[in-house]
Amino acid sequence: MDALTPEGWILAVIAAAAIGLAKGGLALVAVIAVPVLSLVMSPVQAAGLLLPVYIVSDLGGLLVYRRHVDWSVLNSALPGAVAGVGIGWATAHLVPVWGVTLIVGLIGLVFALNALRPRPAPAERAVSRSRGNSWGVLAGYTSFVSHSGGPPWQVYAQPLRLPSLIFAGTTTWFFAVVNWIKLVPYAALGQLSAQNLTIAAVLMPVALVSVWAGLALVRVIPQALFYRLITWGLLLVSIRLVWQGLAERGVAG
Repeated sequence: MDALTPEGWILAVIAAAAIGLAKGGLALVAVIAVPVLSLVMSPVQAAGLLLPVYIVSDLGGLLVYRRHVDWSVLNSALPGAVAGVGIGWATAHLVPVWGVTLIVGLIGLVFALNALRPRPAPAERAVSRSRGNSWGVLAGYTSFVSHSGGPPWQVYAQPLRLPSLIFAGTTTWFFAVVNWIKLVPYAALGQLSAQNLTIAAVLMPVALVSVWAGLALVRVIPQALFYRLITWGLLLVSIRLVWQGLAERGVAG
């Protein structure tokens, strides 16, 4: 990829801060990271550049939640997630840039519209390999394409009614494992170049500082209001990406 422009650096810092805020307790904020950075580069480049930032940010979570994990839940969803990552790699490898941009925009659009509508709490369910792998495929796919596997994962995990620490720890372990798995296909796509890794290294302190900012914000900002603002921001960015993908398709066609 070419060197980042000043605008690109600003958006990259915003994306890294979003990742850190998410690790600090504002979990849904990270969903804007790839869409925001995709405004100035291809979504595959954006996701590849941010992947090392995610992995470094995961390390603190793994340390904190090393004893708070339900392995049966992980075992029920990780095989499907691996398949989803494979499908995501095939998408990035075979689909043109405009198509991936459109997919990322549509994923963000669906998530934002779903998050903005009121809905009842899901009914309680037991651990299920069939459901876990089904939602795991979608979580792995959306995680690969735009690092936004959280919504499909939560559809599966929330009805399990895990204790809060176990839920947080199992979620942290799930995405940490998925992120490590993603290193192989992203390397194959050429997105772990020396230049990308250098930019990611510059962004890592931003993410780590933002973890502490997230911890502080959780205590003072009503989360419902904060998430609503983030969701509206994601909606606007996603609409822009859908338009961008369709416009690029018209030029390519």
